[in-house]
Amino acid sequence: MAGVPKQPRKNGKREAILAAARQIVSEVGFQETSIAAVALASGVSTGSVYSYFSSKAELMAEIVAAVSSRELSVLRAIAASDAPVPERLTAAVEAFARRAFANRRLAWSMIAEPADPAVDATRLDYRRQIAGIFRALVVEGEGQGAFRPVDPDAAAAMIVGGFMEALIGPLSPERPITPQRGRQIAAALADLSLAALVSHEGQTS
Repeated sequence: MAGVPKQPRKNGKREAILAAARQIVSEVGFQETSIAAVALASGVSTGSVYSYFSSKAELMAEIVAAVSSRELSVLRAIAASDAPVPERLTAAVEAFARRAFANRRLAWSMIAEPADPAVDATRLDYRRQIAGIFRALVVEGEGQGAFRPVDPDAAAAMIVGGFMEALIGPLSPERPITPQRGRQIAAALADLSLAALVSHEGQTS
């Protein structure tokens, strides 16, 4: 039984490494984050970092997965609320954008920074899951007569791809954005996403 107490400490060290790595990525991005810096920030040796993560790419992909899981939880909670489906759709888009502007450097890395294929694969899975949330809203809205008939897969892909692409420039580390401007962009993306699902006259068809 002597080995039983070691597991919580092991898990704690892994979480400390992840927390340190995420903080560094929030400041400098994936490319400038080094294993040595992560080790120093988490109070472990470089070798210890590699005992939990076989490579920097694996560590960065784990950060994407952890952040993505949190954001997906937020979107799923909005999608599952009792509000009318158009309000849920716009609230989900606006929440995603506002949360991105709250941590711009991390969000830009999550969405757009060039990264290892392992990171790209995790990001792609993340986008697919987000698209699944919006697809369900599209189907529900069409069924209720709130949205015009559309291909739900194409609509979800367009909405998610559209607002993520639109965020790349404003989230860029080289482009200063005020909090007010960030809120304006988030609201505009929500309105545009909804507009794609209703008729030009603003009525369902």
